[in-house]
Amino acid sequence: MTPGIYLAHKPVGQTSFSLVQGFMEEVRAAGIRRDRLPVCHGGVLDPFAEGLVLLLAGPATRLMDLLHPVPKAYLAEIAWGMETDNGDLLGQMTKKADAGILTAALLDEALAEFLGWRDQVPPAHSNKRIGGERAYLRAQRGEIVDLPPSRVYLHEARFLSHDLPRRSTLRIVSGGGYYVRALARDLGRRTGALGHLTKLHRTAIGPWEDPGPGRRVQLRGAQLYPWCRSREITAAEWETLRDARPIEPDRIVPAEWKLPQGFPDPDAPIRALLGGSIVAMLRERDGALHAAPFLKPPL
Repeated sequence: MTPGIYLAHKPVGQTSFSLVQGFMEEVRAAGIRRDRLPVCHGGVLDPFAEGLVLLLAGPATRLMDLLHPVPKAYLAEIAWGMETDNGDLLGQMTKKADAGILTAALLDEALAEFLGWRDQVPPAHSNKRIGGERAYLRAQRGEIVDLPPSRVYLHEARFLSHDLPRRSTLRIVSGGGYYVRALARDLGRRTGALGHLTKLHRTAIGPWEDPGPGRRVQLRGAQLYPWCRSREITAAEWETLRDARPIEPDRIVPAEWKLPQGFPDPDAPIRALLGGSIVAMLRERDGALHAAPFLKPPL
């Protein structure tokens, strides 16, 4: 139970927060005060979905925003012929259509229109906030939820198999904030066949893959944020950063893990490494490197 990022598998039926709760119970059982090792998740998965959830512990909770713009990979199953109020199989049917019009070629043509940067209207049953309240809470009360579109990025999408007119299996790689449920809804509307998700598996976030059921893997030090450039620092430079003073912008090493070709630059900071640990994230400003933030304890 130490600071870092933990790769955890969320089973179908559980919430992402239940993984956080389980981890926090382990922290308490180890005699560690909650304020000494805060814990959060690095992005939710819906209860019907399974796959990789990141558990952030200690100073990693302060760096959650670094996870948002990196690639997320999913496998999804879309059922055709029906739309539901929340976009998945747990929702209530709202519309039906004849999916007999579907062909593999028609679906490939429709899917291509969603690649790149697009405006996407989130599902009414989503974590988006309306007036400080989660949208899904309003939707569950039967209220009309009208969410504005968000700018999202779809890097890669391809159908892996079809069982038409019943279902299709799809693999996608997206940026942060992308709703696969909304993609299924919009594909269904675009083709006229209507659709909703019946399965969703998040297989990877950046370079990290789903460890599988019952497994949890801890990452620390240089294993963290490998899409960031690095700068090895000395003990004297560590003291300089701790005093909120900058260091020289030299000896910067390229990132260990490269983003997929053409994927948007996440504008990641630089890792300050000391003895194999990340002691600060650095930003270049006015010809020098500034700690933003300084991490105590290090990761």
